[in-house]
Amino acid sequence: MSVTRKGGSAGRLSHDDVVAWATSMVERLSERAAEAEELRELPRATMDDAVASGVFEMLVPSERGGHGLGLRSLGEMTRILAHGCVSSAWTLLFLVLHNWFVARGPQEFQAAVWGSRPYVLMPGTLTPTGTAAPVDGGYELTGRWQWATGVQHADWVMLNGLIRGDKGPEARFFVLPIANVEVVDVWHTSGMRGTGSNDVVADQVFVPAHQTLAALELAGNFPPGAELSADPFVRYPMVPVLTLVAAAAALGGAEAAVGLFRERLTSRVLAYSMGDRQAEQPAAQVRLSQALSTVRAARLVWDGAVSQVCDVYDGGGVFETVDRGRVRLAAAQTVRLSIEAVGTVLEGSGASVHLSDSPLQRISRDLLTLRGHMVFDWDRTAELAGKLELGLDPAPTDLL
Repeated sequence: MSVTRKGGSAGRLSHDDVVAWATSMVERLSERAAEAEELRELPRATMDDAVASGVFEMLVPSERGGHGLGLRSLGEMTRILAHGCVSSAWTLLFLVLHNWFVARGPQEFQAAVWGSRPYVLMPGTLTPTGTAAPVDGGYELTGRWQWATGVQHADWVMLNGLIRGDKGPEARFFVLPIANVEVVDVWHTSGMRGTGSNDVVADQVFVPAHQTLAALELAGNFPPGAELSADPFVRYPMVPVLTLVAAAAALGGAEAAVGLFRERLTSRVLAYSMGDRQAEQPAAQVRLSQALSTVRAARLVWDGAVSQVCDVYDGGGVFETVDRGRVRLAAAQTVRLSIEAVGTVLEGSGASVHLSDSPLQRISRDLLTLRGHMVFDWDRTAELAGKLELGLDPAPTDLL
């Protein structure tokens, strides 16, 4: 499929190009949101639009022929797309983001995945629920993995497994063609239905050694790919980036919900009244202000954390452990405030917003499901951040 790009030198997308494309997609995603839920995956038209735009290459380093963009562009794209459909924004986000995972690997790793075109459509799973046995030339991988977002559109898949050794288990990521695994249809959910986050199963599948990457290398401050690229984003911290861009989907959904509530107030006549318009009721005016202030607070928290990450790493610095905890806390707080704003809206919107064709109920379901991601678990995240603030060491399994 040919790709038509806008702007930029040598056909490269700029930050403004990505924002403009995302803005142009909001209405389309809104119109396709019900279809995405019914299909339990992105509609073909949405994937075609994304491919044609060139956004799947936005995080591919410029040395590899990509656009060399970073956290600000990806976060803004996701937040804006979520105004149309949270599920679609989430799916496109991770299909774009996992090209950055490839960019963090060594030369041979990148060549294996990007060998046939300058981007890959590759779901990835972080939890090491598989095991790998060393064999001649590589590993045999076995296991079952959940949450393979966008797997229906994939040509590769990235899976995390444990290798047993004398020094204890080593977590390692394995990339392999989608044809080498089985996709199990389990994604029957109340929210985020359009993400198609099904399970993936591998049974003693051979993975060449050059198609693997140690988890510590992928998530560390100095990934192998940083030696191959001048793009500063390649060495950004993995978990802070992941949590912030994922939180952007919730933030954009909440912003859309508050906007829909404002529109609804201007035309809604209250039931069992003498034709009273809701917009004229002081309680409704206060509720709108409350929702606006909550979602604006979420935006400020998110913007501040994004700026902190960008400023430190663009300046050549690295995060201390406590900084990573603060960013994860900011991402979880963004989601928490976004859900609070949507709840405020729903409480004052009447029963009709729960009809199946109402975008407000869809946003609510998506955000409540999205909150289930472990990086947004408030109790665990707040406990971890508080522990770090007190100078205590994180546990080996804490995701930072």
